[in-house]
Amino acid sequence: MPEVSAAYRFQRALTILAVLGLVAGVALWALGQPTALAAVAVVVLGVVIVATAVDMVRDLMSGHWGLDILALVAMGATLAVEEYVAGLIIAVMLTGGEALEAWAGRRASRALDTLLNRAPVFAQRIDPGTGHVVQVPVAEVEVGDELLVRSSEILPVDGVLLSPRASIDESSVTGEPLPVSYAAGAALLSGTTNGTETFTMRATRTAQESQYATIVQLVEEAVGSRAPMIRLADRYAVPFTAVSLAIAGLAWWLSGDPVRFAEVLVVATPCPLLIAAPIAFLGGMSSAARINVIIKEGGTLETLSRVRSAAFDKTGTLTQGKPVVATVHPGACSEEETLLLAAAAEQHSVHVFAQPIIDAVRRAGQELPHVASAEEVATNGVRATLTDGRQVRVGKPAFVEEVVGRVERPTLTAGETAVYVALDDQLAGVVVLSDPVRPHAAQTVARMRTAGVTQFVLVTGDVTSTADSVAGEVGIAGGSDSVHAETTPQGKVEIVRALRPRPVLMVGDGINDAPVLAAADVGIALAGRGATAASESASAVVTSDDVGRVADVMEVSRRTVSIALQSIWLGIVISIGLMLVAAFGHLPAVAGALLQEVVDLVAIASALRALALHRRFSRERA
Repeated sequence: MPEVSAAYRFQRALTILAVLGLVAGVALWALGQPTALAAVAVVVLGVVIVATAVDMVRDLMSGHWGLDILALVAMGATLAVEEYVAGLIIAVMLTGGEALEAWAGRRASRALDTLLNRAPVFAQRIDPGTGHVVQVPVAEVEVGDELLVRSSEILPVDGVLLSPRASIDESSVTGEPLPVSYAAGAALLSGTTNGTETFTMRATRTAQESQYATIVQLVEEAVGSRAPMIRLADRYAVPFTAVSLAIAGLAWWLSGDPVRFAEVLVVATPCPLLIAAPIAFLGGMSSAARINVIIKEGGTLETLSRVRSAAFDKTGTLTQGKPVVATVHPGACSEEETLLLAAAAEQHSVHVFAQPIIDAVRRAGQELPHVASAEEVATNGVRATLTDGRQVRVGKPAFVEEVVGRVERPTLTAGETAVYVALDDQLAGVVVLSDPVRPHAAQTVARMRTAGVTQFVLVTGDVTSTADSVAGEVGIAGGSDSVHAETTPQGKVEIVRALRPRPVLMVGDGINDAPVLAAADVGIALAGRGATAASESASAVVTSDDVGRVADVMEVSRRTVSIALQSIWLGIVISIGLMLVAAFGHLPAVAGALLQEVVDLVAIASALRALALHRRFSRERA
């Protein structure tokens, strides 16, 4: 981030110049050297005015109305009426306020930077020929490499455990507070920390493709994004400027004294409006990061605070996404043969339900039928041809009904899903998988409804009976709520785009939900233990396996906006009060400039409250 560092250094230098100018100006004023004081003021204020004007023009060219015009007019007015010390105080206030904003921004983004600082740099690769351990840059690790991970080391890439066991601290990635124990063959995430026992693992992804790298990328985008509430503060720019100039002009006209114009504008400098909003939003983003929600761009917070409709995917979002085979309903084939046929075809599928069926057959020690060819039909199922020529279809009922005619659908309970299996032109049977609803799902929906969401929609590619049972269990039922089952990715997009009222929030697992996450005003992907943080279409990513964080980050967003607005209005009210006092001649320019500095500090302190928003949720989950 070299540009940010250069800007910060320039702002710091400008602040130092203004402070030195003020010190020199006060000393020359005390020594009775008006000519030297005027020279110092002209030089220092000239530099500050030019630098501020350049920034203001850049903002105007990018379409953002700013408030710097008041500061420029105030400094120019103090020069015109020879209130040099007051002008230097304004310069210190303006440059110092922006320096404080930069400092507060760095303070607020510290939680985001933590992930960047933890990024693995090296890996211990085991040479397959000699068995020696060689330290290599993490970027050189290739899929299939065997790696040694020592005690307390950070896992460099995603992989599978080769050693009999391992204890992993996953708190930095998933939010799981306690170490998790794994057995051989378990999937491991990069960025997590080994416990006390050294183990070996095999890389399944390169560093660039691993879970931690995708989260780091999201953090970099979050840190570099422009704080959105600058736009909110800009909404007050024109009226605040107009009111300030009107009060100053009226005071000058009524008193006949141009000094009165400068005295009013000295306390009208808009630093609280410029500083409070971005600091509050950086604090909100920091609090979101501390509860394991990475906000990719600042505008997400403001939109989240106003969400009125919410759509949820089912599998892996409202449910745990770890289904297991519950029962098998035989048809033309036995339970055992139905499961074997399903597993044979599902070997060629990437669907979340494929692996549980395959695992069930392997646990039974059975051999899968040989498949000559197979094709996955997106959102429908798998079509396979066995080596003996038999045709197998596995998937949704409509997909199977194309070859077997109408099928009877079993009654399902919440969290259950039916996978239909056809052999040639007959229904071989139905495999029922159970994917339990997440523990916090119903509570999350209830909290979001309390927060102002008026309409909930469940959109899923699963069958109607399963979708209805899950929706009922989590509280998406009745009123304006609706359930859309057996939908295609394009169908999901159309449903979300048509939702009213807006803004609309979409929550998905990020695997097949990229189009609909992009279609919503705000898309939140649940990363959990998958590689779903790579979904570039999501506005935010929950890095812990907890759907409740969606409600948490909505609350953080609402409170962040509230804090930003309180800080803005605090600055406006105090500034207008001081302007009125100055308009009647009761507030000298120097005293007014000093009081405005106090207003700045009050606004900053108010905005920094957003840094602590995460603490409530940390206590609740403790």
